[in-house]
Amino acid sequence: MTLYAELHRHLGGSVVPRILWRYFERQSPELISRFADYAAFEDFYTRPRNTLDEYLELHTLVESVQTLETLPYFIYRLLRGAYIFENLAYLELRYTPYLRTPEHLSQSQRIDMMAEIVEVVGKASILPEYPIVTSQILCMHSRLPFEVNKAIVDLAAQNRQYVCAIDVAGGDSYSKERIDEWISLYDYARSLGLNTTGHLYETTAGCDPQLLPYLMRIGHGIQIPLLYPELLKDVALRGQCLEVCPTTYLKTGTLQDIRQLKTVFDRCFEAGVDIAICTDNAGLHNVRLPFEYENLLTYDIINFEQLRACQDAAFRHAFAWPYRQRPVSLLNGLLNPQPTKTLAMIES
Repeated sequence: MTLYAELHRHLGGSVVPRILWRYFERQSPELISRFADYAAFEDFYTRPRNTLDEYLELHTLVESVQTLETLPYFIYRLLRGAYIFENLAYLELRYTPYLRTPEHLSQSQRIDMMAEIVEVVGKASILPEYPIVTSQILCMHSRLPFEVNKAIVDLAAQNRQYVCAIDVAGGDSYSKERIDEWISLYDYARSLGLNTTGHLYETTAGCDPQLLPYLMRIGHGIQIPLLYPELLKDVALRGQCLEVCPTTYLKTGTLQDIRQLKTVFDRCFEAGVDIAICTDNAGLHNVRLPFEYENLLTYDIINFEQLRACQDAAFRHAFAWPYRQRPVSLLNGLLNPQPTKTLAMIES
């Protein structure tokens, strides 16, 4: 059995439609009262949007119900599906903890409550029956003030047992005017020894070269090979990996045809830039990681050798994967009749 690593999945967009529908039926029926049945809800929840901003509005639907009390419910079902249906060995979940705190509280109260959110997510992610290595990426947000975003960086530094990196999310159109803030926050994060990724070069509105040197991975980044291939040399020299989420670009109207991604993969492979294939919002898309692999193969965007290279890259660039090898190497070691060699591989 092949095991995979998922580096770019949002907690808010990870809840599959059926799970969300059942939760609303039991706990918040008023939120689905306008839908005639589940089919109508699923169509609304998963259909393509015209823009990235319109697409991101769907996150608020889930964020409003992901509270301290309900997060374990959603995370259990998320990890169960990831283990059983996706063969995930490693999963990084990203989200903005501030947006899981009650809106009626003051800003300082919500900042103080974020640590509890991180702890709840961390503890809920430890499931012996579904043994996936998990970690959190805390997202700063383009619509939140500087003070809150700095508190998110500090929170990440204080909770390294649960958190492996920081990110900035919230949409391209809201980030550009605050580029100096993001540079200062990422510089501060790097000074604390934090790993960094960031939503950048996803759409044509999010092309900010000033921020690139502060990132260890690039969230999406598809506009670099599409529009600015001259930047690929420096991306390769910095050892940065693109987190490419194929279905997202069709759902947000960023691309009109998935085959446009062939240019992304071809130019990155030619330049020596690693790509990790991800889902982004598996629930909003109603797709799982193996489907993303299969779709890219079906449309001849990549071949099987390139797919394996992307799968290897995902483990190599994983911020919290505790082994030097990907799972297939560990499994081969366990099946090796030489016990000394097997023990050395596990302990390395």
